[in-house]
Amino acid sequence: MKKILIPALGALTLLAGCKDFLDRQPLGTIAPANFFQSADDAEASLTSCYDALQGSGAYGQDLITMGEMPSDNCTTANGDVNALEKIIWTPNTSQVYNVYRQAYTGVNRANVVLKYVPTITMDTVRRSQILGEARFVRALNYFNLVRAYGGVPLRLQPSESGASADINLARATADQIYDQVIADLQSATQRMPASNTNRAGRNAAYALLARVQLTRRNWAAAQAAAQAVTGAALSASFKGLYPAENKGSESLFEIQFAGNPDGGNGIPDLILPSPPASYSFPKYNIPTAELISYADTVNDRRWAYIGRTNAGRDHASYVDGGRGNGNDRGPFVYKWTSSGNFFNSVDNTYVLRYAEVLLTQAEAINEQTGPSATALAPLNLVRQRAGLAALTLASTQALTKQALRNEIDRQRRLELAFEGERWFDLLRYARHTQADASATHSVTALTLIQQMTGAANTNYLIFPIPQGELNTNPLATQNPGY
Repeated sequence: MKKILIPALGALTLLAGCKDFLDRQPLGTIAPANFFQSADDAEASLTSCYDALQGSGAYGQDLITMGEMPSDNCTTANGDVNALEKIIWTPNTSQVYNVYRQAYTGVNRANVVLKYVPTITMDTVRRSQILGEARFVRALNYFNLVRAYGGVPLRLQPSESGASADINLARATADQIYDQVIADLQSATQRMPASNTNRAGRNAAYALLARVQLTRRNWAAAQAAAQAVTGAALSASFKGLYPAENKGSESLFEIQFAGNPDGGNGIPDLILPSPPASYSFPKYNIPTAELISYADTVNDRRWAYIGRTNAGRDHASYVDGGRGNGNDRGPFVYKWTSSGNFFNSVDNTYVLRYAEVLLTQAEAINEQTGPSATALAPLNLVRQRAGLAALTLASTQALTKQALRNEIDRQRRLELAFEGERWFDLLRYARHTQADASATHSVTALTLIQQMTGAANTNYLIFPIPQGELNTNPLATQNPGY
């Protein structure tokens, strides 16, 4: 079921959904004391949290672009994302600002829910679930902030008054932000429903917690969180996962889009050839020749030729466009496949899939104990779904911890390509080697920073704090080197 979340103007920037989401009309301008009266009001305030994840600064455009364009997965001839591709971003780069701003919109809306929903007289079980979902959304936004920018202001109350003391905060440390993310997710796992159609449920909280712990190199905690995801299974068909549309238990959390100006996804028009894109122009996130050469485009079902579509030759993860002008020829990302609908596509965007959880489990186990049957089991589920042979402890890819690390890195890249995680994986690989010189990865963010800038400048391992934040928050400080 597709949904649209419609914003309403007001002191709390609350939203109400359309008929097929919450069956109520949009809210007008309202004050907290007048609004938070009923269970419906609690649901509407939670809807606003999910809506913030749709924005062009989040999963509707820039967060996905930020997670792929600096990486070895993607290239472009479009100047709008040149700074990301060339790793020459500055505090004034638009995506740097948009992602930061949109994440805090989501944080503030979650804080509103967490402050006011406990005061509502309603079913106590559902109230607890709503609070769990709000903590999940806040954790997701803060995780996206901290891994992109490092320490940021830690806001745990809604910004309501506009007073300087209310809206201007100094930066917390990265460790403090991660601690809050983990605390929110641990709370969410105890409150969220096991099943939550088209929204985040308990499995989503555990999957995100596993990703967070993997980023922190807390291997045992990452393994435990990954193994706490229950009742999920890989889709029988990798190709059948796309476009995302709430397809089975592999989808742990995805952003819903209705396909209209108030709730459409801008990504398809930015990445697809025309047709199915609405316009022909140099596209974002073009698959690199290196990535296509790296993949097995004959035997790997995620990359092998399937047949022709209106976009060109379908290779599951990408499509070879072969008509029109130069803008519509060559490889294009094909994990969003529907009509662009003038930057308002109906295609959803994956945030968490069970395949990633399995790869996280394999990586966490290997980092603790080296190759083992326990580490190979989840990895082989992903390989075999792709049509690749299962590995054994006698396989070349599993003879040593380093060999298996390389294989897990490879499968993460091929499985999750274009879904917004590659650059963040490369960042954590770089930090892994910084923390443990014996833990090497064939490619890290520093490899690409060296290629693009001529020096392995560690300042580029985080993005700059946006200039807009520095201009309006006198307590804000810039990251080193910017």
